[in-house]
Amino acid sequence: MPPTDALFDLPVSEPSLPPLPTGWPDRPVAKVLLESPVPHLDRLFDYLIPPDLDAPAQPGVKVKVRFGHQTMTGWLVERTDTISTRATLTPIRTVVSALPVLTEDIYRLATTVAADYAGTVADVLRAAIPPRVAKLERQWAQDHGTVREPGWPEHPEQTDQESPTVDWTVFPGWEGLFAEPSPEDTAASFALSLPSSFGAWDSMALLADAAARTLARQQSSILVVPDLKDLDRLERRVADRVGQHHYARLDSRQGPTQRYRSFLQILAGHRHVVIGTRSAIWAPVHQLGLVAVYQDADDQLTEPRAPYHQVAHVARRRTGATAETTAPARLLLVSPSRSTATQYLVETGQARDISPERHTRHRLAPRVVSTADSFHARRDHMGPHARLPGLAWQAAREGLDGTRTQGVGGPVLVQVHRAGFIPGVFCTRCHAPARCPNCTGPLSFTDRMAAASGELACRWCGARHRDYRCINCGNSRLRAGARGVDRTADELGRAFPQVPVISSSADHMVASITDEPALVVATPGSEPVAPGGYATALLLDGDAQLQREGLMVPETVMSHWMQAATLVRSASDGGLVVVTATHQEIVGALVRMNPVSFASRTLTDRAELGFPPITQVAEVTGTSAEVHKFITGVQLPYRAEQSPWIGPTPVEATLEATEEPRWRALLFYPHRVASTVQAALRAQKAVLSAERSATSVKVRIGGVREL
Repeated sequence: MPPTDALFDLPVSEPSLPPLPTGWPDRPVAKVLLESPVPHLDRLFDYLIPPDLDAPAQPGVKVKVRFGHQTMTGWLVERTDTISTRATLTPIRTVVSALPVLTEDIYRLATTVAADYAGTVADVLRAAIPPRVAKLERQWAQDHGTVREPGWPEHPEQTDQESPTVDWTVFPGWEGLFAEPSPEDTAASFALSLPSSFGAWDSMALLADAAARTLARQQSSILVVPDLKDLDRLERRVADRVGQHHYARLDSRQGPTQRYRSFLQILAGHRHVVIGTRSAIWAPVHQLGLVAVYQDADDQLTEPRAPYHQVAHVARRRTGATAETTAPARLLLVSPSRSTATQYLVETGQARDISPERHTRHRLAPRVVSTADSFHARRDHMGPHARLPGLAWQAAREGLDGTRTQGVGGPVLVQVHRAGFIPGVFCTRCHAPARCPNCTGPLSFTDRMAAASGELACRWCGARHRDYRCINCGNSRLRAGARGVDRTADELGRAFPQVPVISSSADHMVASITDEPALVVATPGSEPVAPGGYATALLLDGDAQLQREGLMVPETVMSHWMQAATLVRSASDGGLVVVTATHQEIVGALVRMNPVSFASRTLTDRAELGFPPITQVAEVTGTSAEVHKFITGVQLPYRAEQSPWIGPTPVEATLEATEEPRWRALLFYPHRVASTVQAALRAQKAVLSAERSATSVKVRIGGVREL
């Protein structure tokens, strides 16, 4: 009997289209991505395109389809003749929008980012494409159609005379940022640590000038900043530099209509400079030439929803070659400080450092002194224990009246770690934090009257409490755990009578001030900009910030300090920064005003320990049983004698007794196997989702801030 590969030779039927009297249109099979966060549905499904929807059903439009016993929305990604399933195909029910708002480049980028973060493409697209406004869309299609016809300005280099000019020659290697890119470019990313952030060195003016130079080559730019304060400053500079009709703004403060109108203007090629916060990185611009990210390590540049992608990572993925261009776009990472992630790119040759030379930094840097220095500690014995030591008080007085600045007084910046009045209180007997009896949230004093009357307010539910007693020991006496920006402003207002006091925090953010003498009390990231720079800066609560747990704490504190210090006048103009902290390494780096060396040393320490960004890290959280089930089922690409997972361990207390505690497991893995590990984590999520088990498990890639 001759050998055979199969016992029976059964006929195999190829999937085919059902008969239709009028015939099917060309490429009648639609590949649809469902708008669903469910991991096992994160793939393309086949649907039929009926003849009456042939014209509107184009790649990039949103459609409604039947899935099981329900109607779901999805994205029509591709039209083809190939059927990839043997199941009976159903036709698309409706084309929701006739405008193809999902471009091929953005879909490809979203797919890559979802793979990098072990997430779903639908979750990424939720952040990439703003909610649809049907009335505006219909009017837009009627007026402009669906064709993208970019119009480039004839004279994009016309500059407003009042806009500060940028001298790029002080940045070594700056020519590569604006040179014509080529496919052979190996490092299209540039890192720039600014030695000053006001006047001729205004960071927003630098970004606007970079966009104008890119626009002169008939290429588009995307400029991303972390918050609305910086965005308002950036908008003024960009409007002066390129004109009102060549840029679009994308941010959360816009209403749905305005935001969608800006998105459609970009999509149609009517706007070539895009400015905005986190979501602007996804703008569907034409001929992308430059992506600039300001303060790349800022927490606000990380998406708070799954898959928790980071803007700088998306920018690096986006500045590769696209369907429209054969050469990569430029990526510019700008910051007064330097993150370890950016320094890793520089030291591994993936980015070029174009920061100014050391002599330029020293010429622009203010004088920095520490109250913990032995010279000053011997002259002020209470200095290390006081929140505002004598040295800081004297520096503020001299900055206000001009004693140190050649008789020209100026504003004084006071950086405070916490917002509010007294954001946290503790029991004087057992030192337990005061907690709300209703929701166990933290209690605080909201203002001076509340502190005088003893009225506590819950920061979670807002409930008010009088005659509070500690839930642990019953004691009624409380002490302040920290002083917020409002309490500090109140104290300084009494210490410096007849001096204006300006308070700036996330609740009430001030973008800019004048050069008149004033006390400016601000939380990190909320510091207003003075045109001529601050005369003095006081960096308070340094030790309180550094005592927090976390891998990123020193780097974050250094970033906060550098952001404030670069707003101060140079030492030759009398500028002075006083820092109240005892940590020698980070204070020493601030005294030298050299954040690059601090980032390099931190990176060396991380390399010895195998911590990010030298390695990648994945965080899995959920209940204890779910996390155990998840990590035991993941098929990692390498084997070890012991489990490579760290944990699971409990990470937080629950508010209700009925809730199960959350557990966390960590996985550190090298970059060379990153794509394989992330694919395995993504596959495990899909498996457990299909089984309807471990549904509360969350996977986060690169969550080093919580370590």
